[in-house]
Amino acid sequence: MSDKADPRTTSGIAIQRVYGPADGPVADREEPGQWPFMRGVYPDMYRGRAWTMRQYAGFGTAEETNERFRYLLDSGQTGLSVAFDLPTQMGLDSDDPRAEGEVGRVGVAIDTLDDVERLFAEIPLDRVSTSMTINATAAILLAMYVAAADVRGVERRSLSGTVQNDILKEFIARGTYIYPVEPSLRLVTDIFAFCSAELPRWNSISISGYHMREAGATAAQEIAFTLANGREYVRRAVACGLEVDEFAPRLSFFFAAHNHLFEEAAKFRAARRLWARMMKEEFGGSDRSCRLRFHTQTGGSTLTAQQPLNNVVRVAVQALAGVLGGTQSLHTNSFDEALALPGAEAARLALRTQQVLAEESGVRDTVDPLGGSYYVESLTDQVEELARAYLERIEDIGGAAAAIPFMTDEIHRAAYAWQLEVESGDRGVVGVNVYQDEEPRAPVSLPDFKNLQKAQRRRLDEVRSRRDSDLVERTLDDVVAAAGSGANLLPAMVEAVKVRATLGEISGRLVGLWGPYRAA
Repeated sequence: MSDKADPRTTSGIAIQRVYGPADGPVADREEPGQWPFMRGVYPDMYRGRAWTMRQYAGFGTAEETNERFRYLLDSGQTGLSVAFDLPTQMGLDSDDPRAEGEVGRVGVAIDTLDDVERLFAEIPLDRVSTSMTINATAAILLAMYVAAADVRGVERRSLSGTVQNDILKEFIARGTYIYPVEPSLRLVTDIFAFCSAELPRWNSISISGYHMREAGATAAQEIAFTLANGREYVRRAVACGLEVDEFAPRLSFFFAAHNHLFEEAAKFRAARRLWARMMKEEFGGSDRSCRLRFHTQTGGSTLTAQQPLNNVVRVAVQALAGVLGGTQSLHTNSFDEALALPGAEAARLALRTQQVLAEESGVRDTVDPLGGSYYVESLTDQVEELARAYLERIEDIGGAAAAIPFMTDEIHRAAYAWQLEVESGDRGVVGVNVYQDEEPRAPVSLPDFKNLQKAQRRRLDEVRSRRDSDLVERTLDDVVAAAGSGANLLPAMVEAVKVRATLGEISGRLVGLWGPYRAA
């Protein structure tokens, strides 16, 4: 271990040599399952049932991804999580010139309802929970999922899952935006209203700190910026006429788990308390609306291409942080993801990491096992204090939508500071700047993306050749009419995708109405 005279967490909190009663008072802490839910959102947490093991997957074509989904379900996974390729995320069909070279590279390519039907073939939509990591085109993908259920005769009320639908963090850190900020936020609230009416078991948003953390945010910035975005979404929904307790119980969150075990666990505890107080004090939400339920993914940016097997250990530590912090579902990254798409064996080992924690480690035996630790209680309070200061600054600016440039700049500063620490050796990364050794790189096997793209385009041509083009045009006109009139867009989108309007056609019509977003 490298010598550190003054060790600090990622958020800059100085760590004392030892902690005692004065650092972490615990006399009046609430019970798990009680407001403000710092110790957990449910009284028994994992004693009755483990967290949902929801491994993220998406491979080129719908058929390949379906095969991986069924492999993971057979291996004991309890929920699905879909990764989409960049053209799908950006509202482009696979035959769009701008999609050249990107079809199927970072997830599954979805152009039409036919692709969604292949993606979920032989998977019971009424019994498996599905999470979709999609934002700018979230409404279209949700419409396709609902349409697929309708075609199968599956009741909409039985569908469970999550659509990410968090466009603000795209403007702040990730970049897969399409439309300007205001119409983008309107789509978010349309999904809230549609899910409240039609999909009572569906989480209408996954407010994501993960991508901001991956971009370089500290732990305190991650929860502050995430909760600021959540506050903005709640305000927008209330302004549209929705009652807080009508939609807020189905809001969910998505955080990263990085390597500082205790700060990460403290971060999750602090986030729950901050959100509970915000929802009750600012919006008058009931206890159900104040519960911060979240999914955790281990840190992709922490994986190293050097000595990749070390990533197995990193993922285990990060998964433990998520569980000790009280996550509701968890994705564990595969050790080979710094090199290529995860192989089947690596993906299974990632899932087995969760299963070992659940079955063998004892972490499920008691709720909030770190509660009462002088160190963790002190960290929880300090992370919350830093996050609250950021939240107040964002409010002074005018709220999250107005503070996009501020949050982006803060993340850039934190990322730069972290990189300087690594390059100077002040922060050790095993295999990168400490304990280095020369080792041969394993050959990386990549799919044949060129042929994959050709096959996807052929399927799209086939769909276009057999559909009723006049009917497609009428349904696309209905989507534009709903967008222009202020009506909820989801019903019109469901009808459009049923007649095989493509994702790119629907998104293109909205760009024609609203224009594209131009980053400053």
